[in-house]
Amino acid sequence: MAENWDYSQQAEYYKYRPNYPSKVIDCIIEYADLASKNNFNIADIGAGTGNLTVLLTKYPCSITAVEPTLAMSDIGKKRTENFKQVTWVTADGCNTTLADNTYDLVTFGSSFNVLDREKALIETARILKKDGTFSCMWNHRDLNEGFQKEVEAIIMEVVPEYERGVRRQDQRAVIENSNLFTDMMYLEMDFTFRQTVENFISAWKSVKNKYWDLATPEGEKIFNQICDKIRSKLPPEFSIKYTCRSWSAKRKK
Repeated sequence: MAENWDYSQQAEYYKYRPNYPSKVIDCIIEYADLASKNNFNIADIGAGTGNLTVLLTKYPCSITAVEPTLAMSDIGKKRTENFKQVTWVTADGCNTTLADNTYDLVTFGSSFNVLDREKALIETARILKKDGTFSCMWNHRDLNEGFQKEVEAIIMEVVPEYERGVRRQDQRAVIENSNLFTDMMYLEMDFTFRQTVENFISAWKSVKNKYWDLATPEGEKIFNQICDKIRSKLPPEFSIKYTCRSWSAKRKK
């Protein structure tokens, strides 16, 4: 069962995260048999501040961005206000309020892990057309590379019990066990992202977890300990290696 987090406090910091590689999105569109089509429908679930939504606007489609946190969607609406094909809906990914059998593609950009995944898959199958496609994705830092190993050591020093949870797990089993989807496609793509140390720390403020809840004095103290150590170890600017990982599958007819 996923935690019921409120991401209002994290919303302003999502701009410091790298976006998903456009080539990965192209591959998903191709896999969904939408590359040569016009006027198809996409539901972007847990759209947040619109990172994935913005990437999807390059395709000839209508996009329904579903986001429960108003502080997040307010930013997303401003980012997409010039894209007339985007409509925002305030709802949860397990109860989207969207119509049955309507969408050609349903996407989850770094949001599938914060939901009850089994319920989210049932809801996705409900709103997808019979030949529709589900896709979830995350950008993961390479924890074994250079500076990132140092960051991991710092986190474990301050929070020895730290665990990353569902977002870094293989999603295959939960998708297959739903018995709602078939013909899975898994993608990985490495990319680098140039970042200053202060922007890197700001990106960490977009992370919500039980170890350093910035809404509490205790959580803020732990986070500041980590940040002080990061500032002492990392250079003012550096490149970070990420791997974008995505799982896509077709709705069973």
